[in-house]
Amino acid sequence: MTLQQLFDLLSADPSFVLFYFIALPLTAFLAGVFGKGEGHLTPWKQLYCFLIFAAAIPGIFAVILNVYMFLFERQPIMQTNIYTQVLPVLIMIITFWLVRRNVPFELVPGFDKISGLLMIVLAVLVVMWFLDRLHIIAFTYMPFHYVILLLVGAFVLVRFGVKKVFT
Repeated sequence: MTLQQLFDLLSADPSFVLFYFIALPLTAFLAGVFGKGEGHLTPWKQLYCFLIFAAAIPGIFAVILNVYMFLFERQPIMQTNIYTQVLPVLIMIITFWLVRRNVPFELVPGFDKISGLLMIVLAVLVVMWFLDRLHIIAFTYMPFHYVILLLVGAFVLVRFGVKKVFT
């Protein structure tokens, strides 16, 4: 199954997608109501951690997919898929806002890892877009393990650069 087939399947019957993306902010809202002022305590902290990761993983993937589709594939904005490209980002923002109302993100375990991952991925996408615009790099007849080593080196450099910029 390809990624396009998965997106077509999700768009053909969006009931699971809608249930998932409605359940996340609804759960965050109910946790905020029932755990008002107790978000920093252990049971609520784990629930908020789960909600943040459950919203962030599809949301970050949708952001990356959107950047890729608009910059590299040059997809027209009118062909944007609501269920796979717009809804995850909106639900991620709403869920983060609802969680943030009850607990600071610094107290949620693993939140710093998500923001670091997003920064690294966006930095790599910017570098890839810049190299795509230059049109000077062509990987022809290069062994695959050299390409992997170049990508790992780029990730290390980006990680080092992001640490230098934000620390």
